[in-house]
Amino acid sequence: MMSEPAVRHCLRCGDALVSKSDGERERLLCVREGCGFVFYDNPTPVVAAVTTRGDDAILVRPHTFPEKWFGLVTGFLERGETPEDGVRREVLEELGLPAVLVSFLGVYPFFPMNQLIVAYHLTVDGEVKLGAELAAYKLVPLAKLRPWPFGTGDAVRDFLARR
Repeated sequence: MMSEPAVRHCLRCGDALVSKSDGERERLLCVREGCGFVFYDNPTPVVAAVTTRGDDAILVRPHTFPEKWFGLVTGFLERGETPEDGVRREVLEELGLPAVLVSFLGVYPFFPMNQLIVAYHLTVDGEVKLGAELAAYKLVPLAKLRPWPFGTGDAVRDFLARR
């Protein structure tokens, strides 16, 4: 399942975009004479952290998640930022703790949101101080941590397989 593109009008001239083949696949194109803009709708890079503190994983619940849903610390990679710097920044922003990058876990497509998730294992020490984007966190003993069937669940699966 793919999400609908957020763009419906040309980012150069403002005309409506039209779905046409560019020889490779269907893309949104501007057909105004002399413009030729192509909207590629490339995935957005997201970083994710399987964050551990001692023998526990720290899972978080953003304000936008249902009350019983918890997941990994995630966030958008910013311009000029390496994925490693981005994931450390996200952990600091969301948990209030500096993190040590332990290992790269993998790259995972998340088609429903048109995202490409770059995931790492990081460790932290100290007391969590939730950032403004989060409603709650919980500690899950690593022995009880289980992957979920979508999004960052694949990173959790790979983290557990390597333990």
